[in-house]
Amino acid sequence: MTRIGLLSDTHSFLDERIFDHFDECDEIWHAGDFGNEAVLDKLLQFKPLRGVYGNIDGAKIRAELPLDLRFMCDGVPVFMTHIGGYPGRYEPRVGRILQEDPPLNGIFISGHSHILKVMPDRTLNFLHINPGACGNEGWHKVKTLVRFTLDQGTISNLQVIELGNSGIKSGKEPVTVAE
Repeated sequence: MTRIGLLSDTHSFLDERIFDHFDECDEIWHAGDFGNEAVLDKLLQFKPLRGVYGNIDGAKIRAELPLDLRFMCDGVPVFMTHIGGYPGRYEPRVGRILQEDPPLNGIFISGHSHILKVMPDRTLNFLHINPGACGNEGWHKVKTLVRFTLDQGTISNLQVIELGNSGIKSGKEPVTVAE
């Protein structure tokens, strides 16, 4: 059993509540747009991290992380990229990849849109997850995270976590991570 904390589009901002919500997770997955290396470093110090770079990420993050990431986790195939779209509206490059080699009975993860989506692709037979955005940049109104469990080929206990739009509601000050 592997417990996953999924986030995206931090844009150089890490709300300290992320660490409370992901404390019991075994791994953190980030679907791109870290914003700066300090965010990447802080997440790497917290838990094992898997991630992809996003369109705003600079050369150093792009040198450390791939554009696309494919892996197996607890019997579940996973494909992650930053700009991917969603079932019925995939980005053309990603759509070709998914048609040729979908993560069958697994998960396709993308970020970029700042729109939280959890929906099945019934045609290609996988679950699509976009965790929305948890940074302060962008047009999203509510910062969101996703948490779930992978266990012997199954996905369970999927939870959407809303951080709100102020970042101070929990009594903890939000922290903008500077390089």
